[in-house]
Amino acid sequence: MRLLHGEKVISDNVRVADDTLSRMVGLLNCKKLDTGESLLIEPCNSIHTFFMKFNIDVLFLDKNFKVVKVFRDLPPWRITRPYFSVKRVVEANADTFDEVKPGDQLELRDV
Repeated sequence: MRLLHGEKVISDNVRVADDTLSRMVGLLNCKKLDTGESLLIEPCNSIHTFFMKFNIDVLFLDKNFKVVKVFRDLPPWRITRPYFSVKRVVEANADTFDEVKPGDQLELRDV
């Protein structure tokens, strides 16, 4: 799947974590993501980066894929508060979502 910001592809390889185990594991077993790779976690409205090995960018999205909150370059050993309007989260390498801001509309397309 691809994640788009307008017509621009911001992630061309979106993996989905939508069951209990895949959501719990998330990116914990990754040393780094490949360029263009991201993880969509749903349902999710808060994350932590305990035991992670690299910094990440995080997009908090509502049910319509509208950006509610953006964390850039979030280091390991951090936790976010819950955002109750958020239904899903996208995680990627730091500096992946530089152009995305709260209020932007994203789209997920099956390829």
